[in-house]
Amino acid sequence: MICPECGKLIGVGEPRCPFCGAWRPGLYGVTPRLQRLFGGRLDLVGVIVASCVALYVLALALDPGAIMGGGLFNLLSPSDGALGRLGMTSAYDLATGRWWTLLTAIYLHGGLLHIFFNVMWIRQLGPAVTETYGPARAFVIFSLAGVAGFMLSDRLSPYPSVGASGSIFGLLAALIVYGRRRGGTHMTAQLWQWAIALFVIGLIPGMHVNNWAHAGGFAGGWLAATAMRFGDEKRESVLVQALALALLALTAAGVVLSLLNTA
Repeated sequence: MICPECGKLIGVGEPRCPFCGAWRPGLYGVTPRLQRLFGGRLDLVGVIVASCVALYVLALALDPGAIMGGGLFNLLSPSDGALGRLGMTSAYDLATGRWWTLLTAIYLHGGLLHIFFNVMWIRQLGPAVTETYGPARAFVIFSLAGVAGFMLSDRLSPYPSVGASGSIFGLLAALIVYGRRRGGTHMTAQLWQWAIALFVIGLIPGMHVNNWAHAGGFAGGWLAATAMRFGDEKRESVLVQALALALLALTAAGVVLSLLNTA
C-alpha cells in the first residue's frame, strides 16, 4: 500500500511507516481499501448529481398532484409536503431534533430550474475542487459548506429551505482559497466575480433565493478549505476519507429517518 502520510510504498501490516514513522498507516487493512475507493472507483461528483436527480424525481413521485400545479414557473415543483418527507430543513426541524436535515436538504430541490442550475454549477466546480484538493476533501468541503449554510439559514430565516447552492458557494470559496495560496490572481478575481454576481442576483425581489444559506455556505467552505491541504502537497489521510464516507452514510441515513419520521 501507499503510506497516506509520506506517499512511500510500504507493507499493509507495518506497525509504523519505516520512512516517516506514521503509526498504523494500514489501519488493519482499511487504508488500502479507502485508497482504492477514492483513487478511481468512486466519482463523488457523479454521486452528488445522481443523488440530487434521484431525490428530485422521488419528491415528484411522492405527490404527483403538485407536478402540474402552481402555473408555468412552478411546473415540476415538488410540494412542501414531499420535500418535508425527504428531509427539507427549517428552524422547526432543528428545534425538534431533526439535525440530519442539515445534510439531506442539500440534495433536495424545489423545481426544475432550481435543480438544473445547481447541477450545472456542481458539474462546473466539482471536478476542479476534486482535482485541487482530492475527492474526499472535496466532498467534505461540499458537505460542511452546505451544513454551515443551512445552520445560518435556519437560525435567521423563518422559512424552510432546500438546495445545493450553499454547498456550491462553498466550492467557490475553496477555489478562491486555492487561488490566494497559489498566487492565481486572475482565477481568484474571476471566482470572486461569480460569487458576488450570484449573491447579488439573490437580492433581486421575487427571486426567492436563500442568501443566508449562500453566505453561510461560502464561509463554511472557506473555513473547511483553509484547514485542508492540496492534493499535490499531501495525499488524503485515512481520517479525511473516513469522514467523507461518514458524511455520505449520514446523508443517506437521514433520508431514511425523514421518511420514517413523517410516515
